[in-house]
Amino acid sequence: MRRALYLMGGGTLSRKQNTLCLEREGAKRYVPVEQVLEIHVFGEVEFNKRLLEFLSQHEIMVHIYSYHGWYMGTFYPREHNNSGYLLLQQVVHYLDAEKRLDLARRFVFGAIQNLLHVLRYYQRRGKALEDILTALEGQLGRVHSQQGIEQLMQVEGQAREAYYRAFDRILEDPDFEFEERTRRPPRNRMNALLSFGNSLLYTAVLSEIYRTHLDPRIGFLHATNFRRFALNLDVAEVFKPILVDRTVLSLVQKRQIQARHFDEALGGLYLKEEGRRRFLEAWEERLGTTLHHRGLKRHVSYRTLIRLELYKLEKHLLGDREYRPFRTRW
Repeated sequence: MRRALYLMGGGTLSRKQNTLCLEREGAKRYVPVEQVLEIHVFGEVEFNKRLLEFLSQHEIMVHIYSYHGWYMGTFYPREHNNSGYLLLQQVVHYLDAEKRLDLARRFVFGAIQNLLHVLRYYQRRGKALEDILTALEGQLGRVHSQQGIEQLMQVEGQAREAYYRAFDRILEDPDFEFEERTRRPPRNRMNALLSFGNSLLYTAVLSEIYRTHLDPRIGFLHATNFRRFALNLDVAEVFKPILVDRTVLSLVQKRQIQARHFDEALGGLYLKEEGRRRFLEAWEERLGTTLHHRGLKRHVSYRTLIRLELYKLEKHLLGDREYRPFRTRW
């Protein structure tokens, strides 16, 4: 089974015959290329063109993060699944205002449904969240009446604003008070965790898009402009509550991540290396968690569910079946 390779420290990554080799402080670690799904570079890792050619041959993406864990960019190998017809349909659905708005509504509707599901999970465990659930249900009811992308994003933003208020009631931990959403820089520990998790989800969805016929540059909720990728941001909205937010809440509740795992820098708070390692371990476990798929009648992992979501989107663009965003039922 192919796995993500996370490079936290420094060193040199190179090709040694038909194997990947990581050299660090005189020690060499060999990794069979057939076992690597994608590479995430957090440390000061050097590599050369020969390695990138090798990775491209094996369809392996390389995601680069800054010292503080910010997503910086991706080496996106030559595409192997091009489809001119699907690309045209993706463009048609973007340029047609009604078609684009329809898809954008579906992403926001799916996202809010999953926000509600996460909060109901905690409500069943005794947390007083009734007023926040009511606020979210109100925002869900407004989705289909919005007549523009900007208004739709406002609804999504207001839903998330209400949703984040629940975090303090769920955790009851003064070290991880939410206060308000801040991104660049994240001004408290909870925001640092959410930003790090969202970056990981964006790259996970991007990696799965690469394995379909979709073009990651054309999104529907997020505008296609000078930003390199947009479609992964759209699809990530549906999965954030069940993948990122649940991972964050679980890590804090189980005290697997504590205040000592953060550093203050550049006016914000960031995970230290040990904190990132703990998060990545939980993240991989979450992506690999399986659940029963009613349609396929078998268990599939969350990573596979992301791929299936993209196939559903392909069918919508081709006119085969209307896209219905994934709705968790645990």
